[in-house]
Amino acid sequence: MSSTTHGTTPYYFVPGPSAYPVSAAIGLFFVILGAAQWINGHEWGAWSLLAGMVVWLGTLFVWFRAAIGESESGQYGHKVDLSFRWSMSWFIFSEVMFFGAFFTALWWARTHALPSLGGLDNAILWPDFKAVWPSAAAGATGSPAGIVEPFQTVGPFWLPTINTALLLSSGVTLTIAHHALRAGHRAQTIRFMWLTVLLGLIFLSVQGYEYHHLYTELNLKLSSGTYGSTFFMLTGFHGLHVFIGMLMLLFITLRLRKGHFTPERHFGFEGAAWYWHFVDVVWLGLYMLVYWL
Repeated sequence: MSSTTHGTTPYYFVPGPSAYPVSAAIGLFFVILGAAQWINGHEWGAWSLLAGMVVWLGTLFVWFRAAIGESESGQYGHKVDLSFRWSMSWFIFSEVMFFGAFFTALWWARTHALPSLGGLDNAILWPDFKAVWPSAAAGATGSPAGIVEPFQTVGPFWLPTINTALLLSSGVTLTIAHHALRAGHRAQTIRFMWLTVLLGLIFLSVQGYEYHHLYTELNLKLSSGTYGSTFFMLTGFHGLHVFIGMLMLLFITLRLRKGHFTPERHFGFEGAAWYWHFVDVVWLGLYMLVYWL
């Protein structure tokens, strides 16, 4: 929502029939299918993932371009703006539930499932089992030999801490950009938006380097028991959200360069900022629960 000269449209704009939702759903289906097959060693999964990404991103590009055109032509009034705000709020709430499920799975495995497996009921079936976390790490006896390869755990220093500083800094630069936009300082807004995008890119680069280090030196993989699966599910999905948020901020920056958004009307900017701050908060929880505890 960003119309520079409109916003008092008395009616609620309803777009016409569109194939964009169907096309985006098809692309996303092949992304998920390809990713699942690729992880399980099927080479064609990579091609499915790539094709799905092309279809999905291409659809989003033309879809968003059409929506931006509708906004800039003044077809979005106050009621549509309110709908966007509620929609973004519910979307972020669904993301909270999404990550909450994985955080709960990690908590349950550590505080309930593992102690239960280490109880007297399992002493006969698994006499050498010790309820330590992570149960299958190098030096632990929580996994029978040969089922899970020994691995080393990862602590908070130094790459995760560096990434924490990067994301917190990006939240600060984004807030500065927002205040600059509300004050009418477009040039300053654009500069801090570019800086925010750059910090997000550096975060992803550091995480990619961390993953390489975990795989090659610590032998920590998605198949490394409950610890490995929850670690990569949480950090991997968070990294995906950072990538999506970075693309959102990049598009907002390009729109700012084209003169879109005003100090009074800039929900497109605000929606992307809400999402980015949500990603920051998730990382803080992840940093404490996964890397520290």
